[in-house]
Amino acid sequence: MPELGKILILFGAVIVLIGLALCSGLGASWLGRLPGDIHIKRGHSAFYFPIVTCIAVSILLSILLSFFRR
Repeated sequence: MPELGKILILFGAVIVLIGLALCSGLGASWLGRLPGDIHIKRGHSAFYFPIVTCIAVSILLSILLSFFRR
């Protein structure tokens, strides 16, 4: 069980660092505005689906988690 505690602390620290980076505006310039993200405006309504951003985040998380599995 001590290993589980260390992993939870590490994940918490990573989440805090990501949150601080996003709040400071570091990741806000590119996150959600990648080429290929769908953005449709018509009249007073808008539809936005960040498909490429979702794929990029998924790839990054997959790579990160693959290091923890080894």
